[in-house]
Amino acid sequence: MVTVLIAIFLPFVCAALIPLLYRRLRRPIHLGWFVLSVPIILFLLLAMHIPQIAAGKTFIYTYEWIPSFDINFTTYLDGLSMIFGLLITGVGSLVILYSIFYLSTKESLHHFYCYLLLFMGAMLGVVFSDNLMVLYTFWELTSVSSFLLIAFWHHRKASRAGARKAMTITVFGGLSMLAGFLMLYVASGTFSIRAIIADVATVSEHTLFLPALFLVLLGAFTKSAQFPFHIWLPDAMEAPTPVSAYLHSATMVKAGIYLVARFSPVFGGELLWFWLVSGIGLVTLFWGSFNAVRQTDLKALLAYSTVSQLGLIMSLFGLGSVGHYFGYAESSIIYTQASFAALFHLVNHSTFKGALFMMVGIVDHEVGTRDIRRLGGLMALMPITFTIAVIGGLSMAGLPPFNGFLSKEMFFAAVIAIRDVEVFSIADVGILFPVVAWVASIFTFVYSMILIGKTFLGKLQPDKMDKKPHEAPIGMLISPLVLCTLVVGIFFFPNILGHYILEPAMASIYPTFPSASELTPHIYAWHGINTELLMTFGVVIVGVILFITLKRWKPVYRMFTQKYSFNAYYNSVITFSENSSAKLTNRYMTGNLTHYFVYIYVFFVALIAGYFVWSDAFAFNFAKDSAVESYELILIFVMMFAAVFMLFAKGRITVVLLNGVLGYSIAFFFVIFRAPDLALTQLVVESITTALFLLCFKYLPALMPENSRKRVKWSNAMISIFVGATVTLIGLAVVHYDKFEPISRYFNDAYELAGGSNIVNTILGDFRAFDTMLEVVVLLIAGLGVYTLIKLKPRKEETNHED
Repeated sequence: MVTVLIAIFLPFVCAALIPLLYRRLRRPIHLGWFVLSVPIILFLLLAMHIPQIAAGKTFIYTYEWIPSFDINFTTYLDGLSMIFGLLITGVGSLVILYSIFYLSTKESLHHFYCYLLLFMGAMLGVVFSDNLMVLYTFWELTSVSSFLLIAFWHHRKASRAGARKAMTITVFGGLSMLAGFLMLYVASGTFSIRAIIADVATVSEHTLFLPALFLVLLGAFTKSAQFPFHIWLPDAMEAPTPVSAYLHSATMVKAGIYLVARFSPVFGGELLWFWLVSGIGLVTLFWGSFNAVRQTDLKALLAYSTVSQLGLIMSLFGLGSVGHYFGYAESSIIYTQASFAALFHLVNHSTFKGALFMMVGIVDHEVGTRDIRRLGGLMALMPITFTIAVIGGLSMAGLPPFNGFLSKEMFFAAVIAIRDVEVFSIADVGILFPVVAWVASIFTFVYSMILIGKTFLGKLQPDKMDKKPHEAPIGMLISPLVLCTLVVGIFFFPNILGHYILEPAMASIYPTFPSASELTPHIYAWHGINTELLMTFGVVIVGVILFITLKRWKPVYRMFTQKYSFNAYYNSVITFSENSSAKLTNRYMTGNLTHYFVYIYVFFVALIAGYFVWSDAFAFNFAKDSAVESYELILIFVMMFAAVFMLFAKGRITVVLLNGVLGYSIAFFFVIFRAPDLALTQLVVESITTALFLLCFKYLPALMPENSRKRVKWSNAMISIFVGATVTLIGLAVVHYDKFEPISRYFNDAYELAGGSNIVNTILGDFRAFDTMLEVVVLLIAGLGVYTLIKLKPRKEETNHED
């Protein structure tokens, strides 16, 4: 499908063109105005297909990339990928518009927008990929590009540390996920997600199914900041606010959510999936909301609130997996509504959290601080920003008339309904689900009130602010106001979203169910007086009390000291790893070239010779060997003499000449064995290298003899003998090994396979083409590195200025 291909590759193409555009752009014109067109175009292209997706149609496109390994570039646009595609491009458009007014033209904008487009393209690649290997490639690209975005202000130590932590944890999870993908391939014989879902009955019986489930979830949990991997997300708040608003409300942290939703049809009916996804989600929900209350930085508060909201969404997908266990039945539809609530809150969270991040950015930009202790009384000076905070904050707290209320009520309904499920033997602990959800919601209400009240209400403290507070320019307010409009609009017209966006996504999560419309409940703002509404009343009452008495009970957080926090454990592991690796490196990196050769040769002999002995591969049969002629013996003795005499030579030129004797003797052997092209190549190379060595060594000082101890000399001699013997025996073993067909027989058909009449040229030019391409890439990277170092060389006036 052309639309999906454009959606994936247009951001990459534009990212490559940004440096060229930036050079020709007049500096007063903000680069963001040109970049803004990319997500808008993609959003409109995707939106054009909403009616078709809502009607149940899916779009598939396959480009055969490496078909021999079942790695094809297959894109798949269905209801689930459509939701994420619209969020990535829609919120991306608003974030870029916001960044135009947030970031100064003095910033390195060409780097910023290049990284942002790379991230956008990678995220779209993740959600539209059907092939597991292609999905993994884009998945890791999101980690790399997010690292660049988080560390955009690289002159700040905290930005660099936050970027490293985010990349370390998410890449670790990505590698685990890759192992899970490979296990799924072994179990199913395909990398296609659609094919795995279609054959889930067979895949689930494989012994690697449960390990694959655990490893895939590990990748999802690390990317979506689930407990205990949540520690990277607060540190990532050192990024510019547009990055936080994009990565941590609508895109990167939602990648793990997407993975869980996409693989629910594969793993959803398993006990382990239910407990891990719902259990870890609820723990993350509680821990994130509990820690958000103690924060004194507005972005840190939003970071922990994001962790909490992601846990809520994750737990809902876990609860919704019960529907996969029962299969399609009228009684099981009540459990599938948890997945619907997850999708609904996924959209709602992107709207209100994006608006809140932008609001905090406005406060920081116009007031000069994000410290809650230095804020207050901004309502009269920043009324529009206050309105944004109220709409976003109350939606996050789950109050009407905002969209967060609707999905929060559905969340309460899901945790109440799960109490009656006995198939997983949770009858005794089922009450914990609604209790934990209710307590976490109370803390959610409290930190929402802190966000609004401590920032905009109370007494103004101008002496503690870095700038005189004033309302932001209209350009910076447009994006959060658009999101706030969606927050309110979805509350009053939720079923438009439900029918056109959420219903087809439900069909993707439950593909074996006959009708997605039956799985899509009609969303009401009022259900009468029920348990969910009473829980909301309880949240508000208890939350107000806790907010009013905050100073009295907040000291309880002193019990949770940083000494025993997950951050402290992470830092301890990193410090231990760095110290251990430094000690190990200092042991073998002695600066002595002889030591390095000893390590290499000992490892070579132990590994290669040891394996040959262990596998009984040293097999010799000299009966079929050709007779050794007298002139061959003469050449052998000449080479032996040159090699041994080289060890006792006292001059560099003598060593070079003896080395030349070895090279030319090998060329003679090529002539004897009827390989004139190899002989000619050897003669040319040997002549050039010998001449160059002679020219260079002429100007070097005299060769000094080594004053090594006898023990060292004998050790080196033994290593040399073992290496030579190993290479000789391996050569003989390969010649006499007859258990496998010789590889050379495959190349005998070089003309039919590659159209080349010269077998040597064909091997070098066609069969080794991929290897040659990698060599060329290495040379290209080296050339770019040299060019970069030359360009980065300080100018003369800069050097004088530093002096």
